[in-house]
Amino acid sequence: MTDARQHAPAAARNRDPILAVLRRLAPAHGTVLEVASGSGEHAAHFAAALPGLVFQPSDPDASRRASIDAWCAGIANVRPALALDAAGAGWPTGPFNLVLCCNMIHIAPWSAAEGLVAGAGQVLPPGGVLLLYGPFRRQGVPTAPSNEAFDADLRARNPAWGLRDLAAVDALARPAGFAAPEITEMPANNLCVAWRRA
Repeated sequence: MTDARQHAPAAARNRDPILAVLRRLAPAHGTVLEVASGSGEHAAHFAAALPGLVFQPSDPDASRRASIDAWCAGIANVRPALALDAAGAGWPTGPFNLVLCCNMIHIAPWSAAEGLVAGAGQVLPPGGVLLLYGPFRRQGVPTAPSNEAFDADLRARNPAWGLRDLAAVDALARPAGFAAPEITEMPANNLCVAWRRA
């Protein structure tokens, strides 16, 4: 039988630092919608470590959804992966306590970031959290050479991709009902950025 599980090397490196942020920001009990769950390794790790939360993973790619479901098989607090394009319609109704998205908005067109923030604003109640993980540009903060090289590589592969300016993402979040972000510095020049619905 073929193993549907895919492997993302970065997931093993960043899962514990992200988990530490989730332990601090997520409620003890509730439901988490993960957008662009990728291989599913994050969902499996986080759900096993946070049994009071129910995880709803999602991805627009069918092979990724198969990988997610394979990684999460037997973990009781993970629902089957949904087909969800952040930039499109058809978001699940929720409500969710937290919307999590790791390493997506820089490898997708800007419309995906717009859709992600707008969708999170629709499915999160007051007090709910939108949590993004990945590399960002910040005004007044020099971008690490590794991130500059990564950005150049992304733009060479697709001109619509590239590191996003945190202020531009925050400008999407305010009209969607989110308060000022809480920023957590992460290893390898990444950030966790959390917006809470007012």
